[in-house]
Amino acid sequence: MAVVSNSYAQPILRTADLSEGLRIVERLLGIADLRNLEVDFEARISSTHSLSEVLALLPDADWWAEGERDGTSGAGDDPSAYLPIWLRRWAQAPETVELFLKAVGDSPATVRWDFNAWPEAPEVGLGVGGTRGAFVTLCAHARDLDLEEPAADYTVFVHVKQIEAERAPWLAARVGLRVIGDLVMAPY
Repeated sequence: MAVVSNSYAQPILRTADLSEGLRIVERLLGIADLRNLEVDFEARISSTHSLSEVLALLPDADWWAEGERDGTSGAGDDPSAYLPIWLRRWAQAPETVELFLKAVGDSPATVRWDFNAWPEAPEVGLGVGGTRGAFVTLCAHARDLDLEEPAADYTVFVHVKQIEAERAPWLAARVGLRVIGDLVMAPY
């Protein structure tokens, strides 16, 4: 049996400017080993407009009703009858990021870039980081990775292995920033 552990994430930027958040993500990706790069999306959708826009872009996304309700994509239910819903689609092409962010509108959402590895960080005594802790997440309209704390801005998180926590401030410094919050276990 394989044991999979969650990554740990630390925020490095909070901004009202989506383009600034995406520029920082691009700079972080510029120092990463991007082999096997893919993007994962998650959103908490409450409006029929955002729902139709997201489903037009990601028609095969998985979704489930929020709370104790039973509606799911797996059961073939109509998602608009179950709002608010959680929606997820993994392993997408990076080119779909801006389209997804436009489609979700002001719904809380995450975009997570998943890639091969972080570079060696000799200044903090770390070799190349492996795939389990090699992510960058942009939270839109939420301050946290669980999308529970609404916000009007965007937060960029770097993900690392818990035992390599010192890599997060090192990564932030590589793009001219510093960590601005605690290291937290990511929900994935």
